Amino acid sequence: MTAGPDVHDRLGRLVQRVQADARVPALSAALHRADRPLWTCTVGDTGTDRALGPRTQFRIGSVTKTFTAALTLQCRDDGLLDLDDPVGRHLDLPAHGELTVRRLLSHTGGLQREPFGDVWDTLAAPDAERLVAELDRAERVLPAGRRFHYSNLGVAVLGLLVARLRGGTWAEVLAERVLTPLGLTDTTVTPEPTAATGFLVDAYSDEAHPEPPTDFGAVGPAAQLWSTATDMARWAAFLADPAALDPSGAVLAPGTLDEMRWPLTTTDETLWGAGFGLGLILVPQGERVVHVGHDGAMPGFLAAVYGRRGGDGTAGAMGAAVLGSSGTAAELLDLPHRLLAQAVEHDPADIEPWRPGAPPPAALRGVLGRWWGEGFEYVFSWHDGTLRARGAGDPAGRPPAVFAPLPDRPDVFRTVSGRESGELLRLTRDDAGAVVRMHWATYRFTRHQETFDRYDFRAGS
Repeated sequence: MTAGPDVHDRLGRLVQRVQADARVPALSAALHRADRPLWTCTVGDTGTDRALGPRTQFRIGSVTKTFTAALTLQCRDDGLLDLDDPVGRHLDLPAHGELTVRRLLSHTGGLQREPFGDVWDTLAAPDAERLVAELDRAERVLPAGRRFHYSNLGVAVLGLLVARLRGGTWAEVLAERVLTPLGLTDTTVTPEPTAATGFLVDAYSDEAHPEPPTDFGAVGPAAQLWSTATDMARWAAFLADPAALDPSGAVLAPGTLDEMRWPLTTTDETLWGAGFGLGLILVPQGERVVHVGHDGAMPGFLAAVYGRRGGDGTAGAMGAAVLGSSGTAAELLDLPHRLLAQAVEHDPADIEPWRPGAPPPAALRGVLGRWWGEGFEYVFSWHDGTLRARGAGDPAGRPPAVFAPLPDRPDVFRTVSGRESGELLRLTRDDAGAVVRMHWATYRFTRHQETFDRYDFRAGS
């Protein structure tokens, strides 16, 4: 099915309104979803002799951090590091080597925001040798783990780490291990001839003055990349639904993205409006919907790149990107969230018809149905080839617990997602082989409600 023109008109008008109201010289937006053709919209002028189009590049700033995070998790998955390793175990650093990889990924290491020196005055970023040499002049502005504190310097150190472990430059590793496998052909470390010019728009007139081009050197893993809205919408879709774009898990396994998306801290303790995982910003949208991605800013450019997860009507592999050539048009940053919400509201994913499936294994038929634990009722069922459980009173949108059998223990299962993830479910059978009770996360489950000392209300004893 293809979305109707009224939906495209709605999305296009959102983009046009932001471009006009926020006074963005060039604005490019794209929406990726598995069930519809790619949607794009461009408004404005590149500031060059080349026309604005879907393949026009913009600086994406800190969206770059999501790529460095992915490379770091690849190293973990390949056994090259542990997230709780101090970075000094892998890099020879004069200071701050005790900070863990996890702390740097989640911006909870307390490291100062930028490298030593006034890099935003000089626009001269350090090379790798200088960045390392001056680490002992960089402050720990907060105790590690105290709270979220954004640090380009911390992500730059992760870029050095990835390069060291892979035996190449950060740019080489990125191209080989992420950009090429995912077909992100318009994402580059340096601008292509198609790139737009970045501007600062005067607050009190219509003058737009070009910002100077910058190369961030060893801080590149935090903010260097250039890309297009189409590439970034695809990347956002990958962050939300990796199995759809990378079914073999060649870039990252879906479970690794689950880990990256888990909120480790809130970015603002007074609002609780966004969280931060392992390199990813998490923005709740209500009704069990979350947008996952990152914003970016560099002189003359702003970017916002987010994928959508959860909620009725959300399509598979759904991501939106908005890139603009103004460094101050903050209205741009909310636009991907609005595009995703409008697309779901006015063009929801098709409802897949239910079809009969294979029967459950004979050994598990006796598990299906209603059980009681801790005084509450649960329903165990078999769907899509897995054993599942839900609280009888759970709201419809809450995901079930899903179990996977342990290969060497026939009546023991591991909870792989949902409630009590990671915990064991153990079945107990009577002499006839019927399941008479279960223990989930060590709590006793029975067919009828019982107290903790096993008082059965039916028998009164």
